Amino acid sequence: MSPLERPERLQIMLSPEELQAVEDFRFENRMPSRAAAVRELLRRGLMAGGFLQAGNGSKSQDFGVLNESEAGPDDDGRQSRPDD
Repeated sequence: MSPLERPERLQIMLSPEELQAVEDFRFENRMPSRAAAVRELLRRGLMAGGFLQAGNGSKSQDFGVLNESEAGPDDDGRQSRPDD
C-alpha cells in the first residue's frame, strides 16, 4: 500500500474548544486540511511518549484534549489522572 492510501477511517467527537485548538494548530502551521493537522498532532504525540494509562472502568470522556484537570503530565513528564 502506498503512503497516500488511507483505507481506514477514524471518527472522533470534539468539543468546540478542542476543534478550535485543532483549527488554530492547522492555520498556524499552514496545514492543508484538518485531517493533515490531526495526523501531524498524532505523530507528535506518539513521538513524545508519556501517555495517559487507562485504568479499569475508564471511559472515553475521561480523556480530554484541553482540560488539564482531566489528565496532565506529572512532575516526571508522564501522564496521569488526578486521582492516581
